Amino acid sequence: MSNILVTGTAGFIGFHLAQRLLTEGHQVTGYDNLNDYYDVTLKEARLSQLLGRDGFSFVRAGLEDRVAVEQLFQSVPFDCVVHLAAQAGVRYSLENPHAYIDSNIVGFLNILEGCRHSGVKHLVYASSSSVYGSNSTIPFSEHHSVDHPVSLYAATKRSNELMAHTYAHLYAIPTTGLRFFTVYGPWGRPDMAYFSFTRAILAGRSIDVFNKGKLQRDFTYIDDIIEGVVRVMDQPPQPNPDWSSAQPDPATSSAPYRVYNIGNNSPVELGHFIAALEESLGKRAVTNMLPMQPGDVYTTCANVDDLSEAVGFRPHTSIECGLARFVDWYRSFYQNTP
Repeated sequence: MSNILVTGTAGFIGFHLAQRLLTEGHQVTGYDNLNDYYDVTLKEARLSQLLGRDGFSFVRAGLEDRVAVEQLFQSVPFDCVVHLAAQAGVRYSLENPHAYIDSNIVGFLNILEGCRHSGVKHLVYASSSSVYGSNSTIPFSEHHSVDHPVSLYAATKRSNELMAHTYAHLYAIPTTGLRFFTVYGPWGRPDMAYFSFTRAILAGRSIDVFNKGKLQRDFTYIDDIIEGVVRVMDQPPQPNPDWSSAQPDPATSSAPYRVYNIGNNSPVELGHFIAALEESLGKRAVTNMLPMQPGDVYTTCANVDDLSEAVGFRPHTSIECGLARFVDWYRSFYQNTP
């Protein structure tokens, strides 16, 4: 049994991870501010599934609240921190950039400082496939350069990786960054395409399809994400003895630092994705074809060889299976009303 801090516990991935860890008998402290970026009632519904469970405690506060974060780390000797809380969304970063600096930069610094001063044995944190930006080499590899982001959201996630490396180097804090690729599934985020598409299709409204459906995404089912996270938690990174400053490997370091992709390694074109969703819903979509959006990328595809070698797991859930499970949950949660 371990004491584990999971930030973003009322969020999509944090909720699922907390459930898994509690089932395995760990003590879990959740941390979330339940902001109104999307439907707070959904966040509250997730949290209600956790409150009252043996081993779970909860703190409601923001990441940028330095005093609250300091008090959190002083209250419990955490063995591992899984930092999933962040201001998410590429398009929203065009509208409200300051929210991303407050949460993703200032907030992440507060988490790093908490880990530093309390002797945390492993910090696992959420990065994003968006860090690959304008990289056109497919599939995306952790060993590629990721210094050309195309959205502020992506820039903050890349900044997190750099900040984590600094703390790993200066203070020997083992840090592992996980680049998630388009996570979907039950209890998901309403701002994600699959969720908003489902709501619109059931209501008979049109859906906006960017780049005329020619975008490709490496959709990754939530259970695969959680399996990868849990396995990574058990393996704090070690310094790479072969790392060379003359030919630096972006994925590793002479410090206890590592980044991994977690993706399905099987990109799906948006048109095929919509067809699979229509099949699960039993209803056709009315599509509104639009051009490419600023900050978007054409294709995401994860090379997961490093993850597989390190923890013995590769995401594998098909889009047809994953969407069917999501639709079943959606109909149950919203009682068949969009």
